[in-house]
Amino acid sequence: MAPLPFIGGHVSASGGFHRAIENAERIGADAIQFFGASPRQWFAKLPERSAIEKYKNALRGSRVKAVYLHAAYLPNLAATSKISLQKSIKNLVVHLHIAHLIEARGLIFHMGSCNSGLSREDALKQTAHAMKEILKIVPGETQLIMENSAGGGQKLCNTPEELGIIKSIAASSRIKICLDTAHAFEAGILGPDFTHEHIKHTLDNFAKHIDLKDIVAIHVNDSKTPFNSHSDRHENLGRGHMGLNAFRALAREKCQLAADWILEVPGYDNEGPDRENVDILRSCFYDF
Repeated sequence: MAPLPFIGGHVSASGGFHRAIENAERIGADAIQFFGASPRQWFAKLPERSAIEKYKNALRGSRVKAVYLHAAYLPNLAATSKISLQKSIKNLVVHLHIAHLIEARGLIFHMGSCNSGLSREDALKQTAHAMKEILKIVPGETQLIMENSAGGGQKLCNTPEELGIIKSIAASSRIKICLDTAHAFEAGILGPDFTHEHIKHTLDNFAKHIDLKDIVAIHVNDSKTPFNSHSDRHENLGRGHMGLNAFRALAREKCQLAADWILEVPGYDNEGPDRENVDILRSCFYDF
């Protein structure tokens, strides 16, 4: 029997990165994600050495085994404006540098939109080349992790094909993938039925375009919106259109999905992932 993956959620780092570890302990998480800087501002600065040491001391004394940062929401590597593209690259460089400094596994980021001025093919190529530039500026082993989208508003990477195209062009072992379950459901590529046969077929389709081993993290979210809605709205596990059987079915594939499982749900108190959702997710690995 394959061991359980690391399981946890997105936690607040308000008050210092060490607070993220405290919040992880509160919800029983051994895998976490947090923002290294404001997700809604272009400006981001590197943390002080003392703050990094305080964080690392807290991490060493905790149950947390896997840490990821999530990038800001603003960057769009498919931007047609050269100014916007350079701002996007600069912002992601700083966030990736923060991830490197705190020795996080990687930086998870949204893939941007192809709105006007570029064909979708050119938008994918531009994104890949921008990612290569970011990795060159921030050397090391820290991963730059693409997240699949729900596909609304011309967002890129709502299919495994587009993820595979970017990874092939960028051609770096540091580029990995985060599979968001709600986004995949909302994009129409995961579901609406969650039988073993369907899950196997879906993963087989992914494997035509990407190596499943490159899926290093899973954003585990139910969906407030229906299958193929292309509307990105997360829900607590079992309370959305996917339902708890979806996550039990995915848990059965833990040998193929050898990733860290990270919740981004609203929480029962509407303050983000909580212990109840973490416990529900863990239970999915014992319900078959």
